[in-house]
Amino acid sequence: MILRSIIAWLKGVINRMFGISQMRRATGAEVTLSGEMLTRMELWDNMMQGKAPWCETASLSSISPGVESQGLEGTICLEFSNTVLSEMDTHVDNEIINEIYQKGIKKLNRALQDGLATGSLVIKPIGTTGEVEFISQDRMVPHEWNADGTPKWIDFIEVKPVGNNDVYYRIEGHRLSDAGLTITNRAFRGADGQLGREVPLSTFEEWADLPAEVTYPGMDRLDFGYYVNPLPNRIDGSHSGVSIFEPAVLQIRKCDIQAYRLDWEMESGERAIFADYTAFKREERPGTKAKSFIPKGKERMYVGVDEDDIPITPFSPEFRDANQLNVLNEYRREVEEKVSLAFGDLSREPESVAKTATEILASKIKKFNMVNAIQNNLKDALEGFAWGIAFYTAQFNSGFEVVTSFKDSVITDEDKERNNDRLDLAAGIMSPIEYRMKWYGEDEATATAMLPVQEVPAGNGEEMM
Repeated sequence: MILRSIIAWLKGVINRMFGISQMRRATGAEVTLSGEMLTRMELWDNMMQGKAPWCETASLSSISPGVESQGLEGTICLEFSNTVLSEMDTHVDNEIINEIYQKGIKKLNRALQDGLATGSLVIKPIGTTGEVEFISQDRMVPHEWNADGTPKWIDFIEVKPVGNNDVYYRIEGHRLSDAGLTITNRAFRGADGQLGREVPLSTFEEWADLPAEVTYPGMDRLDFGYYVNPLPNRIDGSHSGVSIFEPAVLQIRKCDIQAYRLDWEMESGERAIFADYTAFKREERPGTKAKSFIPKGKERMYVGVDEDDIPITPFSPEFRDANQLNVLNEYRREVEEKVSLAFGDLSREPESVAKTATEILASKIKKFNMVNAIQNNLKDALEGFAWGIAFYTAQFNSGFEVVTSFKDSVITDEDKERNNDRLDLAAGIMSPIEYRMKWYGEDEATATAMLPVQEVPAGNGEEMM
């Protein structure tokens, strides 16, 4: 609900002349978000909520709810986030900074999923509190960009609902200029999704101590980390980030609709028995009202027909579920191809169209390239986050270093890795116990117990005297 109020307000600001003047009044700058970009952001938000335009809303009790979201958008974001972060090792070689840094990245997976969905993500320390805030693109208002696509002036929006109808906005600006880093805070009361009159920051206790404006001379970088998806913006050509599933929007639509067709195939092919109504009723006693004798829970199987002497006719059509599943699977592979996932991340490979080892490896390499690009951008964001912590903890000139490393297990071929381990085993580099623990999932005690007993050849022992 909060996200929708932000997008509705932003669309009002962008699309109405008086809205633009209000935003200029609030920030003193033009807004670089275009109407096209906001419309697309709204689409991504709706898709993540399962409310894409092609989906139908229906009650959970409905037998045939129509086209529903399969949730592929969230699955895509989760898969990339898990893969990117699963083997990440990152720390700061400064104890003060690292303590806050480690606290912040504990919630990075969930935040990165939001960043992947919306296009970009800010990782920002909250002043000197030691707390960390994650801000996805749907809560940002950019004004200026550097040539490399990083923000130079950006506003963050906090929405505070009060009661059932009132809403307040706090606009927090961060701007780099020749004067240094300037941070501003202004509060407004909302009116019909628009920016209303300005109110004092002291209106709310948690805003009361925030400075209206403060400049830090000599600062040459912003006080937060900025992550953006490694995708070109072909929506409006700006530096704004693009959702990780944007290239596959049409294919995701096809998947949702095809899943509905599969559900309809299963529902429409349910067995039924047609007969005259009287065949399903009987009288308990002469003159009493006839009652149905259909077993409870089987009412859908028996269909009464108002026609005398109709024979009892079973309806049991042949299911075409295999064909429908194959089509759905093909559509899912199209999604994998568009977003650079590997075969099998979303689809299930039928034996009849199994991919060759070369094709599978190629898809893994494609996924690795995307994961690697995400990791590189995330590494820059984490470094910016550490610098933000250093700024607020007076460690800016401490000469610290941010160390972040990732592994490339996305393209590791299991058979090749196992063969390499066998060679190490034969050469004595890896012990049999290590081998069993890795490939058989055994603990050290079990692996030791499972090793074959080495028999001593006869005659090699010492003779008894």
